[in-house]
Formats: sequence, C-alpha cells, structure tokens
Amino acid sequence: MHKSHSLRNRLLEAAAFAVLLVAVPAHAASKEIIALQTQVQQLLDMVQRLQSTLDTRFAVIQHLTEQTADNANQMTAAVNALQQKLAAQNEATSSKLDTTSGQVQSLNDSVDELKSRIAKLDKSIQDLQGQAQNVQNPPATTNPTARDAAPGGAPATAPPADQKPPLKETFQDGLRDLNAAKYDVAAGEFQDVIHYYPLDEMAGTAHYYLGEIAYRQNKPSEAVKAYNAVLEGFPGSPKAAAAQLHKGLALLQMNRKDAGVHELRALIQRHPQTPEASQARAKLSVMGLKTTQGRPSPSTPRASAPSDEDK
Repeated sequence: MHKSHSLRNRLLEAAAFAVLLVAVPAHAASKEIIALQTQVQQLLDMVQRLQSTLDTRFAVIQHLTEQTADNANQMTAAVNALQQKLAAQNEATSSKLDTTSGQVQSLNDSVDELKSRIAKLDKSIQDLQGQAQNVQNPPATTNPTARDAAPGGAPATAPPADQKPPLKETFQDGLRDLNAAKYDVAAGEFQDVIHYYPLDEMAGTAHYYLGEIAYRQNKPSEAVKAYNAVLEGFPGSPKAAAAQLHKGLALLQMNRKDAGVHELRALIQRHPQTPEASQARAKLSVMGLKTTQGRPSPSTPRASAPSDEDK
C-alpha cells in the first residue's frame, strides 16, 4: 500500500511538470513536447485507473473484513446456543435418570413388600394348620393319680393356660417406661407385644421402639436390625419413614457411609414430603452430598433388602 502511494505521488509530480510544459508559448512547442504531453496524459489516465482500482480493492477488503467479523459473531452465538442446549439436555437426562431410578426403587420396594406379606401369610397358614391338628388330635390324658386327685376322688383342675397380656395396655406401658429411660423394662414390654401380637400394626411400632432403645444404648447394629424389621415386615407403618431415617444415621455411626447415605436418599425418594425427608436432606447437605444419585450403582443394596451385616 505504501509503494502504491509513492508511485502515485511520482505520477502526480510528472503530471504537474507536464502542465508546466503546456504553459510554454505555442511557438516553443515542438514534436518532442507534443509527444511528452501525450505520455503525461497517458500517465494521468493510468493514475486515475490505479486510484480507482485501489479504491475498489480497499472497499472489497473492508467488506470482507466486516463479513468475517459478522461470521465470527454468528459462530460465537451458535457455539453459545449449542452449549446451552447441551447443558439443558444433560440436565434433562439427569432428571430422567433420577426419575427412572426412583421408579425402579419403588418397584423393588413393592416386590419386597409383596414377598413379606406372602411370608406372613404362609406363617399364618402354618400356625392355623398346627392349631387344627391339635384340635383334631388332642393329646391323650392320663388318669389322675391319687396325688393329683382332689379330696373326694375328683380329679384336680388343670393349671390355667398362659393368657395373652392386653395389647394396648402393654404397648402404653412400654412407651411410659421408654420415656422414663427404663430401657430394659420397656424392651421386655415391646417384645411381649411382638410375641403375642406379631401381625398387629402395633408390633411394627414396637419393633421401631426396640430400635430406638438400642440406638440410645449405643448399640447401632441391634438398632439397624430392629429398623429392618419395621421396613420389611411393616412397610406401611406410620413409623416407616422414621425407621429408615434412624437406620441411615445408625449406619453412619457404624462408619458405613455408603449404606447410610443410600438409606437417606431412599427415604427422600419414598417419603419426599415428610419431616424425616427434610432431616435426611439436611444431613446430606452437611456431609456435602447431593440428595439424589443420577445413576444407581448395581452393587448398591436396596433399602428394603438389607445386607448380611444388617441382619
């Protein structure tokens, strides 16, 4: 570009010199001057064409520069839009995976609950069959001896059969002793509820309070077993959410972080609107963990199917 300006300046100087020559009186004109004037005119024409060419090319270069800048801006905008779209797709995919994981977990829980009910029905049927056999084939009674006979020769009456303790009173006694920190007494009363009324809903709550007693006595392993009894045998119990929360905390106390975190996340998926779920979220947040896991690990145990250490 600098060379073009230099050439143009020289040509202009030549043209100015030619103009001076034109100003010479006519009588001084000669063939050489006329030829020189012709050459100068040609040079002026060339300068004009060169100037026009330079202006045209400069305009083209400027247009190309503007076009390149526009294309770069469009490319930047397209890349940003693509990044946002990919981020939205990743977020949607993660949300779908979480939803699918929760649905699979719920399905597994339903299957486990059905298995538990079938097992309880089988046990009930076996108990009924055993009672029916006892009724049909009562044990043979021996003749009373003189030692067993009452005065006058009448046989002595048999001792009274073991009677069941009242359900509600026994359960309330257990609660009262638990609140009074009489843990051993309360444990015996809750065990009576479970023993004499194993299929009643209060038995599930009794299992929960046995877990609470073990947890307060710093026996997290026994507490986990009691909480499992609630989650497996009584999944519809009003204490199911609390049992799963306290099971997760007990597992964390046993330094079983993965299992404990899994229980807290499963609680949030099953009972998302409960106070126990809020406590589980707060605990995970304190630990610096997310409340959900995008892709469940195949080796992670289900909440309703405890490991051998839980049992």
